Amino acid sequence: MKPYVICHMNSSVDGRILGSRWRPSENRMTGLFERIHEELGGGSWLIGRVTGSEYAKAQAYPSHLDQTYPREAWFGRRDAKVYGIALDAQGKIAWGRSDIGGDPVVVVLSEQVSDAHLAGLRRDRVSYIFAGERELDLGLALEILNRELGIERLLLEGGGGSNGAFLRAGLIDEISLAICPAVDGAKGAPSSLDSSDGDAGVHGAVQLGGQPGSRLHQSDRRCTAPRQGGAARPAARR
Repeated sequence: MKPYVICHMNSSVDGRILGSRWRPSENRMTGLFERIHEELGGGSWLIGRVTGSEYAKAQAYPSHLDQTYPREAWFGRRDAKVYGIALDAQGKIAWGRSDIGGDPVVVVLSEQVSDAHLAGLRRDRVSYIFAGERELDLGLALEILNRELGIERLLLEGGGGSNGAFLRAGLIDEISLAICPAVDGAKGAPSSLDSSDGDAGVHGAVQLGGQPGSRLHQSDRRCTAPRQGGAARPAARR
């Protein structure tokens, strides 16, 4: 059984998600992302490697270790109400922390990750699961998170590459998209749901809601500009 997945994002009028680049800056809607996150019921959330690396506090884990570890799930904590989950297939993030804002970190890895990296995760008390030999099987990852941690509902919060991968796999059940009255304007800038040229050319790859013919529910919020602006805030969880 997989959790119910809600993809939650803010974007500019032209569909871009790097809020620091939006103009006019006063229309970036500071705090909107977090407010809607709570309105959606909060709970466990998932991010990709690029977004996850922005939370890292360590430079790197040791590159070599004599000890070996089995390629099976390991948990620093299993009793939390909310988890922060990060995709990191090749083990590139050195966390230097065990939680983000009090939410214990759980990393989704491939079996290609080094033993030295696993040792670093254990030292930081960062939980991890394996979901594929060389590449991540996102459906399998969701099943493991449900089975091992009891996660029944998950907020997918960027970046665009991870969101797009979940969509192509037919694993998104609902989209919450807040469109802010600002523009990026840059060609090729990251968007809410990104695909490579090769992925975009694959017909029939997306099955909305995970079942052929099922309906993808969209919660579309169009935001009016505030009278006074605030500091820049990314349009996805950072």
